[in-house]
Amino acid sequence: MQQEPAPIGRHLHIHQDRGHTVLEFRGEIDIVAAVEIVPHLDRETGRDRSRVVIDLRQVEFFDCSGLRLLYRARTRVLDHDGQLRLVCAHPLTLRIMRVTGLHRLLPPHETLDAALGQPEAASGSV
Repeated sequence: MQQEPAPIGRHLHIHQDRGHTVLEFRGEIDIVAAVEIVPHLDRETGRDRSRVVIDLRQVEFFDCSGLRLLYRARTRVLDHDGQLRLVCAHPLTLRIMRVTGLHRLLPPHETLDAALGQPEAASGSV
């Protein structure tokens, strides 16, 4: 069952969908946004066996601070035997992920439905 996103701040909304915690990043994801997002990201990714989706569809700008957030989330979720999925369709953000190689560690899905429809056994693998 999907809940409406709870605005945590200007750059983050959190809701539950099909047994996953969805972190919707919004607007410009830069160092200022990262400071706002990190405590919430750490709380959601630090739980044992957490099932987290990071949704970047509402992101207008994404720099290395955003990449660090994604890598941090991936590391924390895997350290706690959880699952992390990514939703991203923005061409520039996808390009940054390809150039840095992060797309290989965290393959992006175009839609939330695609991310949540991925077989359980395939998530979190490298």
